[in-house]
Amino acid sequence: MRQDRNPSAPSAAIARYFNQASLPSQQETLGQLVVEILRDNRTLNRKSLCNKLISRLQQAQSAQEELHYQELIGLLFIS
Repeated sequence: MRQDRNPSAPSAAIARYFNQASLPSQQETLGQLVVEILRDNRTLNRKSLCNKLISRLQQAQSAQEELHYQELIGLLFIS
Protein backbone atom coordinates (compact mmCIF):
# COMPACT_ATOMS: atom_id res chain seq x y z
CA MET A 1 0.00 0.00 0.00
CA ARG A 2 1.52 3.30 -1.08
CA GLN A 3 1.02 6.49 0.82
CA ASP A 4 1.44 9.79 -1.02
CA ARG A 5 1.87 11.92 2.04
CA ASN A 6 3.94 15.01 2.15
CA PRO A 7 6.28 14.50 5.13
CA SER A 8 6.52 18.24 5.72
CA ALA A 9 2.72 18.70 5.89
CA PRO A 10 2.43 18.06 9.65
CA SER A 11 5.34 20.35 10.48
CA ALA A 12 3.94 23.06 8.20
CA ALA A 13 0.57 22.80 9.96
CA ILE A 14 2.25 23.07 13.34
CA ALA A 15 4.25 26.10 12.17
CA ARG A 16 1.07 27.78 10.89
CA TYR A 17 -0.61 27.14 14.22
CA PHE A 18 2.16 28.78 16.23
CA ASN A 19 2.58 31.66 13.78
CA GLN A 20 -1.04 32.72 14.22
CA ALA A 21 -1.40 35.63 16.62
CA SER A 22 -3.17 34.26 19.64
CA LEU A 23 -5.17 36.52 21.89
CA PRO A 24 -4.15 36.79 25.52
CA SER A 25 -6.38 35.20 28.11
CA GLN A 26 -9.07 37.27 29.77
CA GLN A 27 -7.00 37.45 32.95
CA GLU A 28 -3.95 38.68 31.04
CA THR A 29 -5.95 41.36 29.25
CA LEU A 30 -7.55 42.58 32.46
CA GLY A 31 -4.14 42.60 34.13
CA GLN A 32 -2.70 44.75 31.34
CA LEU A 33 -5.59 47.18 31.64
CA VAL A 34 -5.25 47.42 35.41
CA VAL A 35 -1.53 48.18 35.08
CA GLU A 36 -2.24 50.88 32.46
CA ILE A 37 -4.88 52.51 34.65
CA LEU A 38 -2.67 52.47 37.75
CA ARG A 39 0.36 53.79 35.86
CA ASP A 40 -1.79 56.72 34.71
CA ASN A 41 -2.51 57.43 38.41
CA ARG A 42 -6.20 56.95 37.76
CA THR A 43 -8.72 55.33 40.07
CA LEU A 44 -9.25 51.67 39.36
CA ASN A 45 -12.97 50.98 39.15
CA ARG A 46 -15.55 49.43 36.85
CA LYS A 47 -15.95 52.64 34.85
CA SER A 48 -12.22 53.03 34.15
CA LEU A 49 -11.95 49.36 33.13
CA CYS A 50 -14.98 49.72 30.87
CA ASN A 51 -13.51 52.83 29.23
CA LYS A 52 -10.23 51.03 28.55
CA LEU A 53 -12.05 48.02 27.12
CA ILE A 54 -14.20 50.16 24.85
CA SER A 55 -11.09 51.95 23.62
CA ARG A 56 -9.45 48.59 22.86
CA LEU A 57 -12.63 47.34 21.20
CA GLN A 58 -12.63 50.34 18.86
CA GLN A 59 -9.03 49.57 17.88
CA ALA A 60 -9.57 45.82 17.40
CA GLN A 61 -8.09 44.45 14.20
CA SER A 62 -10.06 41.23 13.91
CA ALA A 63 -13.47 39.81 14.67
CA GLN A 64 -11.87 37.45 17.18
CA GLU A 65 -10.27 40.36 19.01
CA GLU A 66 -13.60 42.26 19.03
CA LEU A 67 -15.32 39.24 20.55
CA HIS A 68 -12.60 38.98 23.20
CA TYR A 69 -13.17 42.58 24.32
CA GLN A 70 -16.97 42.29 24.10
CA GLU A 71 -16.86 39.27 26.41
CA LEU A 72 -14.74 41.17 28.91
CA ILE A 73 -17.11 44.14 28.82
CA GLY A 74 -19.95 41.72 29.47
CA LEU A 75 -18.14 40.37 32.53
CA LEU A 76 -18.08 43.85 34.06
CA PHE A 77 -21.86 43.88 34.22
CA ILE A 78 -22.43 40.40 35.62
CA SER A 79 -22.75 40.53 39.39
